[in-house]
Order: sequence, then structure tokens, then C-alpha cells
Amino acid sequence: MHKPVPPPRFQDLFATVTTDPEKFKDLITRVPRTGSRDRYLPWDEFRRRPTPDGISHEEMWFVVKLARMTMQRTLPLEDQNGDAFTYAVPDEVLRGIEAINRDASGHIAISEQVTNPTTRDRYVVSSLIEEAITSSQLEGAATTRRVAKDMIRSGRAPRTVDERMILNNYRAMTRIGELRKERLSPELIYEIHRLVTEETLDDPTASGRCQTPNEERVSVWDGDQLLYAPPPAADLPARIEMLCKFANDELDSDYIPPVVRAISLHFMLGYDHPFQDGNGRTARALFYWAMLNRGYWLAEFLSISRILKAAPAQYARSFLHTEQDGNDLTYFVLYQLSVIRRSIQELHDYLDRKIRDVQEVRRILAAMPGEFNHRQVVLLQHAMSNADAEYTVQSHMNSHKVVHETARRDLLELEQRDLLIKHRVGKAFVWVPPPDLSSLLRKRRTKPAER
Repeated sequence: MHKPVPPPRFQDLFATVTTDPEKFKDLITRVPRTGSRDRYLPWDEFRRRPTPDGISHEEMWFVVKLARMTMQRTLPLEDQNGDAFTYAVPDEVLRGIEAINRDASGHIAISEQVTNPTTRDRYVVSSLIEEAITSSQLEGAATTRRVAKDMIRSGRAPRTVDERMILNNYRAMTRIGELRKERLSPELIYEIHRLVTEETLDDPTASGRCQTPNEERVSVWDGDQLLYAPPPAADLPARIEMLCKFANDELDSDYIPPVVRAISLHFMLGYDHPFQDGNGRTARALFYWAMLNRGYWLAEFLSISRILKAAPAQYARSFLHTEQDGNDLTYFVLYQLSVIRRSIQELHDYLDRKIRDVQEVRRILAAMPGEFNHRQVVLLQHAMSNADAEYTVQSHMNSHKVVHETARRDLLELEQRDLLIKHRVGKAFVWVPPPDLSSLLRKRRTKPAER
């Protein structure tokens, strides 16, 4: 990964520019006005943009930083040297916050498939599985999505460490949903880390605890290039305690928008890097806790890791830009706001596709009203798009959160209608769709219901 070029220190620029009053006046006069409407570019990008004749990039940066200071707000969070983190509120931040407040916490016009209690559980499960897979893949898990999904839905035990990472992350995300109303505490953070890393660490005792002073601190590297060295292990307990108070809004500070608080929690867990491994997965899980805790109910259906995985270097650079530019968290906030908004749009696109699929199935089944329950309709819909799908009682239970007998009865009824074919695999039964499922459904239009 290309490590960003750090910006010149503002204090050095100030000392240089202000020694020449005429130069300072010329800069303020000639440089185009900068402010809340301008893009909040990091120095690494800014230095490649053209500047007015006779004005260097460094001088231009000085004026930009002056303007940004008027928008800066201080967070009750500190780096390892005791300096505060800050964030700015340019227009692009305000637009991002407004959009997420509208789309993720209010009563928005979203698909009945999510808001309907009879179908929402399946979408929750699918979203948790997607986030578990991509969050683990971000940390190096090498397992295909199909294999991972089949493992979780079928309930089979993981066969590799990579599969264990994904299953662990799924369980952690499920637990986050249960803990959404709880106050964040160090013990809760350690519980999530324990779930994320169970049976995946070289040192099993490192699961569910911070690193200690007698251990070598885990830094962030890209090959042989050191990207970031975290705070000393001796400082971690106090830093974790302070982070929990921040997450619970128990510190005396100015108003912080809830989504900015959630993003800051995500950043700071990564900054403190308290664990031997699993820091990223734990940080992203806590981001979901913070969103759900503050009423962003749609977060339960989103997968930010799916988007982060598509551009991991950009994700890493948003961390580095903050650290390099005087603890200015705006870079990370802006990137995460864009990720959340994209994940919301992806959810809408996904639901639009599912609605079209459902409409197709409904057209086919229109002549058979009441013959299938909503779970069977969903299974038939999935089977029509996935000819090689396999279904078990356990996978049907997990997908719809129903008891064993209900899941078994659903599958047996479809088998009796020749819409599923049963095979024995070991001691268990597996159902697969017949190759001519669509034509079988069409033929059933003219037959009476067999319930």
C-alpha cells in the first residue's frame, strides 16, 4: 500500500508565512476563499492540485488549514501523547450525517421485506452472514462466500481456521444485536473480542484480553513498512475505560452527532489496537453496537465490510491521514460516512432485486393461493435462482429462526409436491431443487392444492 505523504506542520508554516507581513497579506488576498463548501482533501491529494501563480502548495495549505480551524470541534479522546482528536463539519460531513439520520433511523420508505416481521428475520440473518464473511476476509480469511454461507446456514462445524474466523464473526455480530441496549464496558468489549478470536489465535490465552506490558506490542505493517505503532500496553486499561465512557456519552463534552460518535469508536479501537489479533473485526462490531444503540435500526441490515473489502487501501489511508494531520478525524469520518451511505444504497438495490424475484414467484404461484407459507415461498424463490442450492432442516431453521419441527414440515411438504428432491448425506437429509422447478410450478397452477 502507498503510505500517504504527511503534510507540512502548520506551526512551521505559520512561523514562515507570518515573518513576512506582505507575503501573508498577499496570500490571504489572492488565494481563493476556502471553507465549508470545499472538498476536505488530505495533503497527499492536495499537493497534486494546481495552485495560483507564485503560490506554493505549502502556502496554499496554510490558508486551507486556517479556514478548517474555524470548523474544527474537539473530541474527548486523546492520542498516546495526550493531544486531543478533532473533527470538522464541512458541508460534505453535514450532508452525510443528514442522509444517514434520514435513511437509517427514521421511518423511511423501505421494502416490506425488511419491515414485515414474517420476512425480516431472513434479511437480518443474510446481512449478518455477509458482514461476518467480508469482515473476516478483510483480515485475511480465505474461504469462498458460498462455502461460508453453507457452513453457517447448515450449522456444520468449521473445518479450517478461516472458516472458524467467519463463524466467530457471525456469532459476535449476532451477540451485538442482543446487546444493543446495553451500556458499553471493558468487559463487553473483551466478550466481543473473545467471540471473534475463539480458537483462532496462536496464543489461546490472548483471546478476550488486552496485550500486557510483558508482551511485544502488535504494530500495523505493510510488508516491511511500518504504518503505525499503537500506544504502550500499560496505557490500554485506562484508554479502554475512557473509550467506553465516550461511547456511553458519559464525558463532559460538546454535542457529538451519534453517527460521528459511532465512527469515532470504530477509529479509536483501531488506534489503540489493544489485542494481539482481531482488532479490526472487534472495531467494526463495536461500530454496529454504537449504531444500533443510538437507534439506527437499519444498521442491522447493512454490511460496511463488503464495501471496505473492495478498497482496503483506502480504508487504511483514512486512518493514516488522521494520524498524520494532527489527529484530524475528519478524513476517517468522511470515508466512513460514504461507506455507510453506499451500504444503504446497496441494501435498497438488493431489495429491489428481491422484490422483482418475489413478484416473479408470486406470478407463478398466483393460481395456488394459500398453498405455500411465506418461508416456503422464500425457499422456492431462492431455489429458482440457485439451481445447485442445498437445504437442510438446520439451514431452514437458521434462515428463518423457526423450531426444528416447523422447518422439517416445510421441507417435507415441498418434497411431497415434487418441488424438492431429498438425498441422504451421511446421517442427515439434504433437499435440492429439481432441474425443472419453474415448469413444475407452472404445471401446478392447474392442479388443486394438496394441503
